[in-house]
Amino acid sequence: MRELKNSVRQILRQRKDAMMPEDRLLKSRRICRHLMEFIRNGETVMVFTSKEKEVNTKPLIQALFGKGNPVVVPIIVKEDVSLRLSYLRDFSALVPSTFGVPEPIGSEIPALAEDIGTIILPMLGFDRKGGRIGYGAGYYDRFMSKNPGLRKIGIAFACQEVDSLPVDENDIRMDYIITEDGIVYPDGGVSGGDQRHRDT
Repeated sequence: MRELKNSVRQILRQRKDAMMPEDRLLKSRRICRHLMEFIRNGETVMVFTSKEKEVNTKPLIQALFGKGNPVVVPIIVKEDVSLRLSYLRDFSALVPSTFGVPEPIGSEIPALAEDIGTIILPMLGFDRKGGRIGYGAGYYDRFMSKNPGLRKIGIAFACQEVDSLPVDENDIRMDYIITEDGIVYPDGGVSGGDQRHRDT
């Protein structure tokens, strides 16, 4: 399973890396517009701070600021493969940190997982069954296992889709997956996620 996942990751990295920067930003903005339709007024949203070749989350964070939604960002803790949480109120707090991820090191405002309604996750790849494959370290899978009540929305570019991902018992499915083309996977309201966040 590990070798298969690594092979899939290599293919997906090549797809993502082949995108032109201007195309990546344009599609990131479209993803943001689709995603903001899901965000409730006043809801606290946890969102990853993107690296160069990922979906650019700066437009999303700006939109959340504009709507008045509290924003929480993760801080990678390599020692125990966990995520520490901090509120983000200004982009100036972000500095390149672990793995080159922008984090509010030195400007942390501690946040609690139980205050979060929705988590926006990075994905290296996905399928239309809600499957997500990350970069392999397992930070987000561990965090979601400890906090199963969060509504989980994965965002990625359409080129990162595969027919079927190799998944195991530790891989957590998304409630929604959104690309520049819109919603490509709804949960259907049957399983997973916090029922408080279901559309009625």
